Amino acid sequence: MTRSKNDIWVGLFVVIGFAAILFLALQSANLLSLSFDSNYKVTAKFDNIGGLKPKAAVKSAGVVVGRVESITFDDKTFQAKAVLLMQNKFAFPKDSSLKILTSGLLGEQYIGIAAGADDKNLVNGDALSSTQSAIVLEDLISKFLYSKAADNSDSKTDSTGTKAK
Repeated sequence: MTRSKNDIWVGLFVVIGFAAILFLALQSANLLSLSFDSNYKVTAKFDNIGGLKPKAAVKSAGVVVGRVESITFDDKTFQAKAVLLMQNKFAFPKDSSLKILTSGLLGEQYIGIAAGADDKNLVNGDALSSTQSAIVLEDLISKFLYSKAADNSDSKTDSTGTKAK
C-alpha cells in the first residue's frame, strides 16, 4: 500500500517536471506566448522582410511592446504585409516608423518601432506606412564588390585621363 502511494507521488512529480521543461522550451523558442493583456492590431507593408517570422518581437527602446501575428504577401503591391499585435499599455503615435532589425550579427530578426510626433495614437486596424525593410547581407556584399571593381577600373588611368595599357 505504501509502495503504491510513493509510486503515485513520483509519477506526479515526473509529469509536472516534464510539463515545466516543455513550457520552458516552448517559451525560449518563442513558440508560446502567454499574455493576458489586451492588444490592438496594426498592419505594415515591407519590400523585403528577410528572415522575419510570425511571433517575432516588436521592440521599442529594447522593450518588447508587441509581437508579429502573421506575415502574408500582397499580390497587388508585391510587398510583404505584416500584422502586428501591440499591447494596449503601449501607445504609439500614428506617424511612428518601423524597421526590421537583427539582434546581433546573425541573430533572429525583430521589428523596431520608433515613436513619431503625431498627437493621435495608433488604434486597432491602423496601417503604418513608414517602414524600412530588412538589410540583406548578400546585397551589401554585391554592392561592396561592384564598388571595388569600379574603383579598380578608375584607378588604372594615367595623368592625362586615358587608361593605361
